[in-house]
Amino acid sequence: MRTAYHEQLDALTNQLADMCRLAGLAMERATQSLLQADLVLAEQVITDHDQISTASARAEEAAFVLLALQAPVAGDLRAIVSSIQIVADVERMGALALHVAKISRRRHPQHALPEEVNGYFAEMGRVAVELGNSAREVLLSRDPEKARRIREEDDAMDDLHRHLFTVLMDREWKHGVAAAVDVTLLGRFYERFADHAVEISRRVIFQVTGRLPEEEEIPTC
Repeated sequence: MRTAYHEQLDALTNQLADMCRLAGLAMERATQSLLQADLVLAEQVITDHDQISTASARAEEAAFVLLALQAPVAGDLRAIVSSIQIVADVERMGALALHVAKISRRRHPQHALPEEVNGYFAEMGRVAVELGNSAREVLLSRDPEKARRIREEDDAMDDLHRHLFTVLMDREWKHGVAAAVDVTLLGRFYERFADHAVEISRRVIFQVTGRLPEEEEIPTC
């Protein structure tokens, strides 16, 4: 019976890892849509979001079934409770990619981004996809050291986000309020995507060690 339980737990972990893959792919496509004003890619991200929502519901249900029927204790209980929290983190990552795609679609056929910030968002997109992939690898490997290194990758995103604001605050900004609002929102979406990847890594560390690393508050959006 315990063998079946651990097989179910492994299956849940694989579901979460696949959700990370889907979220990273969504952000990759959303970024391409944003940079290229590609309506087809934007629509694909919006349509494919249902896959993440469906996977999220299935993973959450699987976790609650394990919690209700197996009466886990200690490490197993940590694993299941953390998995439920990770479901929410990955689902939010997918939703943030969706927000990026929706802005791209709303501004089509124009580009949502002024040309001078394209480089920032190309790099933020690259870092976001790497963080999604790293979160997936950490879920599968359960390696606390790899999980801790995700924080360093997140620092790169934070630096890009800060530098983006120097462009927005420059007196030479000539693209108006609407573009400034879009850039501000988009920058926030990428930053939060990265933050949720960091939270996944923290939860994996908690699963393995029983201790939650001291960091910022768990994101709520």
